[in-house]
Amino acid sequence: MSSASQFGDQFVSTATPEYIMHVGMGFWASKTLLSAVELGVFSTLADAPADLPTLQKKLALHQRSARDFLDALVALKLLERENGIYSNTADTDLFLDRAKPTYIGGILEMANARLYGFWGSLTEAVRTGELQNESKGGGENIFEALYADPNQLRGFLRAMSGVSAGAAHAIASNFPWRDYKTFMDLGAAQGMVPATLARAHPHLTGIGFDLPPVKPVFEEFIAQRGVEDRVRFQGGNFFEDPLPKVDVIVMGHILHDWDLAQKKMLLGKAFDALSKGGAVVVYDAIIDDNRRENAFGLMMSLNMLIETSGGFDYTGEDCQAWMREVGFSKTWVEPLVGPDSMVIGLK
Repeated sequence: MSSASQFGDQFVSTATPEYIMHVGMGFWASKTLLSAVELGVFSTLADAPADLPTLQKKLALHQRSARDFLDALVALKLLERENGIYSNTADTDLFLDRAKPTYIGGILEMANARLYGFWGSLTEAVRTGELQNESKGGGENIFEALYADPNQLRGFLRAMSGVSAGAAHAIASNFPWRDYKTFMDLGAAQGMVPATLARAHPHLTGIGFDLPPVKPVFEEFIAQRGVEDRVRFQGGNFFEDPLPKVDVIVMGHILHDWDLAQKKMLLGKAFDALSKGGAVVVYDAIIDDNRRENAFGLMMSLNMLIETSGGFDYTGEDCQAWMREVGFSKTWVEPLVGPDSMVIGLK
């Protein structure tokens, strides 16, 4: 049924601009949350609920802004307020308190410090096809820049843990790990996936493969999770160095960083490294095959435009075709959590 009708000279429409405005001004809500994470609002309230004057002092907020800022977080359902006392919601207390192992704010910290500004150049990116981050104009590669600075590297690795935590638990539950003994996480970052798999399945032993500067951060994280006896780090460059022989190779939020030729090369190297009957598990914000529903996956592909020279996100159908091209005999797609899905290939 049409959203508009005409009666004589009078035009009546049921359409409203509400959704357009919601999307168009969405950065207001985004930046309010990102600033709250940066200021430690949720970690502060995890220690104890507080009133406005207390929070204003603890967070060093200006008197003009404090009330509106905190009440905006209430209106966004990110804080609660009862009788003038502010507190976290169940979700923000669990996921945005830096002191908890469930903290996912690393990805939001990176979004605030880096991506928020770079996305201001999206128009230029879609017109030129060129990246818009630190590497713009011939600067060093984004990964070279991040891995060269220990503080930036730690922040980036924490961000990767935050974005991988939900998927890691879903992969631990939804993949038939009882049929396998060894695994490797390619581009393991801080080690969220290897730690989660090892804790969930005591019979598994695993490897976290990443560039050598990651080793101390990885080993610290794995030790904190109590699985250092079954998970080890292996340093290397996955384009240049041979991969260890294992039963299962996991590639999480890795394949989308690279161009098509590099994607196929990585899948081919995984095929060669797997034992017969082994499996590759690729997970990303897999775009639905009709490219209509997974807006997050499509915008993640725009993020790869901004962040990389050739990376892009892809559909499950795309990934299965690449897997079959390099030799995998059986492939399928399974949803994980949120926008993430995994594509599985069997050798």
